[in-house]
Amino acid sequence: MTKRIFDTDVMQRTCQAVVTACSPYKKGYAIQLDQTVFFPEGGGQLSDTGRLQTADKSVQVTHVAEKDGDVLHETREAIPVGTHVKAVLDWESRMDHMQQHCGEHLLSYAFWHLYQAHNIGFHMNPELVTIDFDKELTWEQAMAAEQLANQHIQDNRPVTTQIVTPEEAARMNLRKFNSKITGPVRIVSIEGSDSCTCCGTHPPMTGMVGLIKIFKVERHRGGTRLTLLCGRLALNRIREEMVSATKAANMLSVREADLPEAIERLQAEKNTLIESLHERTEQLLDYRLAEIQQRPCRDAQGNTLVVLLDNALDARSAKRMLERLLELPRMVAVLLYPHGERVNYLVGTAPDATASAPDILRSVNTELNGKGGGKAHQAQGSAPYTPDAENKVKSAINGKQVGCML
Repeated sequence: MTKRIFDTDVMQRTCQAVVTACSPYKKGYAIQLDQTVFFPEGGGQLSDTGRLQTADKSVQVTHVAEKDGDVLHETREAIPVGTHVKAVLDWESRMDHMQQHCGEHLLSYAFWHLYQAHNIGFHMNPELVTIDFDKELTWEQAMAAEQLANQHIQDNRPVTTQIVTPEEAARMNLRKFNSKITGPVRIVSIEGSDSCTCCGTHPPMTGMVGLIKIFKVERHRGGTRLTLLCGRLALNRIREEMVSATKAANMLSVREADLPEAIERLQAEKNTLIESLHERTEQLLDYRLAEIQQRPCRDAQGNTLVVLLDNALDARSAKRMLERLLELPRMVAVLLYPHGERVNYLVGTAPDATASAPDILRSVNTELNGKGGGKAHQAQGSAPYTPDAENKVKSAINGKQVGCML
């Protein structure tokens, strides 16, 4: 069984060790040591990373896991049993993990203390941390809890660990305790603040967490999910968002604090322009429909045929134009509009037309090497764009319909 140095000294960054086992594992090897400073993933905390140094090489440790009391150091290279190594942590990564985990304890205590909300889920990844609570919480409540947690950081309170029996743990005033635990129980306590069972690593003083920043509060499965970061990662995220906010403010010639109002104003202007564009689009559709009705093209069954490729159309305007066309008697229409390197097309037939939209679509797909589908009176598809797509579709329809040259 591996001696876990991190259980008693989280600040130790290296140790001398001997390889006790090395076996194939996943895409590389699992190396076991007689002792280690590497924390294995567990309890919501990510594993440490780093390297194992021998006399002649340095082997990267990409992940650390635990199995039956042994700590498995995952590597891409084998190291023979009996080799003396120096285990070296990626300290920045370890510190990030300790800051996130201790911050989670402080914030969970704040919500428990202020609102009797219980932490029911904790997840950490390299980019963010989430905590799930068992009740709905507001942004204002989250900010109050964040303030209390950060006050405990500024107080620089001691963080201690102890191993007790399940019976002793049950008598302690813990925020969280699983009565089903058997065997020794590890308790992490923050003076005058949080105390609960935990297997993870934490800094010896809360001041080392630096800060806690909540970025999102959202409803989740009847409760609340928080998205947050602590310490160095929180500072980096705040810097990134400040750069973005400053750029946006400069583009709009306003202060960062006035961005919401400026964006609301832009949104209102955008909505006005969209309404104006819709009105102009309807006017243009009226003009085109009048033009089509003046020069109708009909097949032998009396259906009116329209094939049109228009670079100015988009999905919305093409759909609206098709709707207007299908208001006309016995209409059969194919509308095409380029989209990047492809051409999209809509096919529609009026209820009284003697033609099937899926049948016409199949002909268009065959002609353009496209694909798509639809219902009896409306279908859609897309194909690689070619400049002569409109003529190809007209040719395909003329092959199916008699008596009309489009």
